[in-house]
Amino acid sequence: MAGKNILIVDDAAFMRMMIREILAKNGYTIVGEAENGIRAVELFQELQPDLVIMDITMPEMDGIAAVRAIRKLDAEASIIMCSAMGQQALVIESIQAGAKDFIVKPFQAERVIEAVAKITG
Repeated sequence: MAGKNILIVDDAAFMRMMIREILAKNGYTIVGEAENGIRAVELFQELQPDLVIMDITMPEMDGIAAVRAIRKLDAEASIIMCSAMGQQALVIESIQAGAKDFIVKPFQAERVIEAVAKITG
């Protein structure tokens, strides 16, 4: 489990910080952070993380479009979506686009770790 490289994508710096702290406390390595989907795709290519935690609603390129772009680069890419309450339709769309799981804001540390551990092994 420990040492898995993770890219965090959220337009809110506070949310990125919350996820970073949860993951770091549990032995994961944060290799990068992006504030929108365009930057997420760039960093994914550059850093080749084991896992991406991606917000759905972001400026410039949303999380669903970013999932599609990343999956074009790497069909095996592991992506967990973050959604606010009441975004079920968007969660379904992101799973169809290739996301492997989702976590709901406000984050519960146990759920974040459970989702990450399930994918990273």
